[in-house]
Amino acid sequence: MKTFKKIIAIAVLVVGASSIYAQQDPMFTHYMYNTLAVNPAYAGSRDALTITGLHRSQWLDFKGAPQSQTLTVHSPLKNEHIGLGLSVLNDKIGPTNNTSAYADFAYRIKLNEKSKLALGMSGGAKFFQANLNTLNLDQTTDPTFQNNISNRITPNFGFGAYYSRERFYAGVSVPNLLQNSYSEINQTGGSTLIAKEQRHYFFIAGTVIKLTENLALKPTTLIKVTEAAPIQADLTASFLIGKKLLLGAMYRSGDAAGVLVGFDIIEQLHIGYSFDWSYGLSTARYNKGSHEVMLRYDFISAQKKQIHSPRYF
Repeated sequence: MKTFKKIIAIAVLVVGASSIYAQQDPMFTHYMYNTLAVNPAYAGSRDALTITGLHRSQWLDFKGAPQSQTLTVHSPLKNEHIGLGLSVLNDKIGPTNNTSAYADFAYRIKLNEKSKLALGMSGGAKFFQANLNTLNLDQTTDPTFQNNISNRITPNFGFGAYYSRERFYAGVSVPNLLQNSYSEINQTGGSTLIAKEQRHYFFIAGTVIKLTENLALKPTTLIKVTEAAPIQADLTASFLIGKKLLLGAMYRSGDAAGVLVGFDIIEQLHIGYSFDWSYGLSTARYNKGSHEVMLRYDFISAQKKQIHSPRYF
């Protein structure tokens, strides 16, 4: 496959015509550390000011392949029922770049001494750009690719629910309720649909099973559903060793399998790395896998006595 055809294939999947519907939200192997990006009800759940950064380089050696970053910040307020957060996502694929910023709000309800339920909402905007006229096309007169899209801003909002105990969590969410369209006015006065956002539904869950005093099994899952696309499920099984070292394996239905490792450098600082390989896509022949790095820091020194440790989720 020639380089320009690779770029076009990616562009069509993301920018496409009105008849194309697919999953659009970026995927992360470290989804269990990126919960706020898909569920606003998670805000404040770690009982500390928490900052998490994540970078994913997908399909190495595949020109125009996705590059994604997220930065999330969240914390409870003095009112223990309220959690606030900020989620920023940048996703670049071929000639397109999509950046979003959302403010997150969660209302936390203590069900009993061991469990909580949080209801959350988020609001913000997406900033979309596409340098479509830089592509080499087989049909140079295709109107969809004649003009660039520059700084297209679309507002959106979402909802979520998050249930948690010390060793278990589950949540459902719809991060983007509005299905915004990107269109261009043509010379005849009509419009050409360049792209349309698809609403995604997420289910997340995880637990910790204590095996010995220094060994625990931590299975987690993320299931994503959207219109006219197969249901996609991430299944991960990790071993937590000595409450500091994490070693795990993951499977993404119809897409990839991989491994991940994490380590608590200090009580507040966790670093992680993962590698996954695409087995089910035609792109698997043209890339050398996908890499992720993750860094999370909890500012807990001022309230250390009030926070249970370890915090598994």
